[in-house]
This record gives sequence, C-alpha cells and structure tokens, in this order.
Amino acid sequence: MDQADHILIVDDDRDIRELLTAYLQKNGFKVTAAANGRQMRAALEVGPIDLIVLDLMLPGEDGLVLCRDLRASDNRAVPILMLTARSEETDRIVGLEMGADDYLSKPFASRELVARIRAVLRRTRMLPPNMRVGSDEAAPMLAFGDWRLDTVARHLLDASGTMVMLSGAEYRLLQVFVEHPQRVLSRDQLLNLTQGRDAELFDRSIDLLVSRLRQHLLDDAREPRYIKTVRNEGYVFSAAVTPAVSAPAVVTGGMA
Repeated sequence: MDQADHILIVDDDRDIRELLTAYLQKNGFKVTAAANGRQMRAALEVGPIDLIVLDLMLPGEDGLVLCRDLRASDNRAVPILMLTARSEETDRIVGLEMGADDYLSKPFASRELVARIRAVLRRTRMLPPNMRVGSDEAAPMLAFGDWRLDTVARHLLDASGTMVMLSGAEYRLLQVFVEHPQRVLSRDQLLNLTQGRDAELFDRSIDLLVSRLRQHLLDDAREPRYIKTVRNEGYVFSAAVTPAVSAPAVVTGGMA
C-alpha cells in the first residue's frame, strides 16, 4: 500500500485546523497541524512533509515571511499552497512571487482544496528528480546558450554575470522550459506546470509571457535560439540545458 502524502496545515484558527485535518484525513492524507511559525518549524524537524497549506494572515510571522524563509531553508523544495481571507490580486501575486506554488482564497470548498493539493503534488512529481530544487542531485545553476538560471536565488544571469530582472510569472515559465528541454509543451501543459488552476494570473497569458521571455533572452521570434513555436501544438525549449558553476550575480539598476 502506498504511503499517504503528509500535509502540514499552518493556520492560527483552531476550528479551521480541526476541520481541514478531519477532511484531509478522510481523503487519505496524513495530516499535522500547526498554529504558527514556531510550531511549523518543529513539525518540519520531526519528519518529511509533502506539502504545506499555509495561511497568509498569521499573528507574528505572517505567511509571506514564513514562505520566504522556507524557500531559503533546507525545506525549500516543499510545495506550498497559500490560504488567505484576502482576495486582492496584489496579495495573490506577492504570495506567488515569494515562492508559493498555488493560492486559494477563503472561504473555499474543501473539495477544491483537496483538488489543489493533488494538482500541486502531481506537478511537483512530474519533474525529474535531478531537476527538483532541493534534491541532493539538483544543480542550483543551469546553463543554456549564453545564459544561466539560478534556481535557488531565482535569478537569470547573462554571459557577464549581470542579473536580468524577471517577474515571478516570467521566472516560473522559464524554469518550466529549462526543466523540460527538447520537449513540446502545449499551452495547457504550461499553464498546469506554472500555476495550475490560477487562471487569473495566466489567462490568455502564455503567449504574452513567451513574448516577454524572448525579449529578455534577446531571442528573435522569427529565428529563435531558445523558445520555438510548434504550430498547433505549443512551444519547445530547443537549447541544451546543463549544470553550471555558480558565480556572484552583478545586479543592474533597471529592468532588462
């Protein structure tokens, strides 16, 4: 029998913790609950966690602070699904750019939470083990053509080591491409691999994001070196991707 996925719920509302714990257990998950960042860290020290359901509005260290700290820690590879009572687009974008893998606004249906959890776990496991951030074999720096992508600091560097500023959405799409080189990816696959069901961020936007990435990479759409359009199918990242040696980034003052 397969081992149940272990979900860590971090929410200061006791009723919500108990409700979600019971519902997730009913759906076959192993669940640990924490009320704050201190309890979250203690739970992470006890044993492996497959996914964290993290509330944004926590007392003391809020969800954004904890998300940022997780992405800079030994647990940086653990997927994060962020919960919040806020519905403003800016809050959602900030959470995703801090490193959350998906986002769900309260109130929500328990069935949707389960579907989101399973989708995030599925997307995470689609990546080859040596391409997953945080794995023992993962290369923190990936090279293609004249570029390097730092998957720990989440930076794109040009041949001189100068950092090219990317939005969170642009970075996530580029990361998907370099983790799946030489493979045709449909727009639906790209949506699923970047943010899954977060349609408001990526509605109509894969083509726009590809266009913006090509501009950053100085990639001519008519004769692309990196991102090629496959008619009626999607896109393929055609450059070879290899591990690279890390080097300090040179930060420029403006957007690339």
